[in-house]
Amino acid sequence: MSAQQEVAEGRPAPVVTLDFVGSRMETEEATSKLSVESQAALRQFPLERMTGYGVDYADAIEVRARVVEGQDWRSAATELAAVCLRRVEGATELAGRPTRIAYLRRASALLRMSQMMMLSDTAERRQIFARAAELYAQAAALSADRERVTIETERGPLTGWLVLACDTAAASAIVIGGVEGWAMDFDSLGESLAARGIDALMLDGPGQGETRLIHDHYLTTHWRDAYGRAVDFLAGRSPARPIGFIGNSMGGSVAMAVAAQDTRIRACVDNGGIHAPWLVPPTMGTFFSKMVAACGTEDPDRAMDVWKTITPLADGPNAGYPLLVVQGGKDPMVSNDLAELVLKGAPTDDTQMVIFSDGNHCVYNHKHDRDALVADWTRARLCGRPSPEITN
Repeated sequence: MSAQQEVAEGRPAPVVTLDFVGSRMETEEATSKLSVESQAALRQFPLERMTGYGVDYADAIEVRARVVEGQDWRSAATELAAVCLRRVEGATELAGRPTRIAYLRRASALLRMSQMMMLSDTAERRQIFARAAELYAQAAALSADRERVTIETERGPLTGWLVLACDTAAASAIVIGGVEGWAMDFDSLGESLAARGIDALMLDGPGQGETRLIHDHYLTTHWRDAYGRAVDFLAGRSPARPIGFIGNSMGGSVAMAVAAQDTRIRACVDNGGIHAPWLVPPTMGTFFSKMVAACGTEDPDRAMDVWKTITPLADGPNAGYPLLVVQGGKDPMVSNDLAELVLKGAPTDDTQMVIFSDGNHCVYNHKHDRDALVADWTRARLCGRPSPEITN
């Protein structure tokens, strides 16, 4: 008997209530009572950044609400991941395939978010990240639109996810994150590239993501060799296709440093990188600590010696490559003046900068517009066309 028939006959239809904490006002009075870590997490990972890393909007609201209510960041995110997995288990085999994909990805994003405040590569952190990658892989097996890639190097494997072009691929591109926010976190950008006929390798470089937490491959002075192998991988798959390199946050600095030296890179995008990564001061707190941790050391001086080898403004055999700089006008980490230093100091005159006037770091608050801009520009430059016109 249908719910309508039950109501017509005076029998109450079943009602299911899904319980949530719901949004909470993040006032100074409310947050001042929280632990130092919880306050830092709420501050460093605002709603836009959480959703920018793939966390569903409703999940991001719920995590923040639970933290404001006193729960710690890690357990709030992992408990919601468990809720997503219960919904995966309840989905039917056929009709629930899109449901399973969606909730597997949501659970993976929540687990990745849960470890963001962990500064040391503990066994627990490695286990969390490995589980997040496993869930992402399960979703990929169902969607059949991306595949895990392992690239061998002398210093250890690189891990990435190859998002395949929706139609016949015309080009290839590497996409990397930065000190935090890694390959799986930027899959929206990979999907935007794939939709435009570009095979997108979302890569965890040395010191990042699975490459680091599963394979112990840290950022060392040999990082160029590792990225060279990644370019080798794409060039070997399709020798005739042009290759782009897109870097987000400090990954933008890395992308530029690679592009100037490798003649196979035909276009480069810097979204949030700076001209001299080693100038980040220790006063930047956890971010500086994460830069040090990326190098597999606790010695700041040793780590900064590694970061000094990342030189985005250095000349090289590929000087003159097309460069797009994407900048958030309200970026609390990288000012417009610093972005101008990158633009004017780059070893190429083929440059363009797009500023989102209210954009935060990496322009997470305009994710869809950002991804479309980067993917359209990359497609145009790799395929020998003029840069797309950008209008307000």
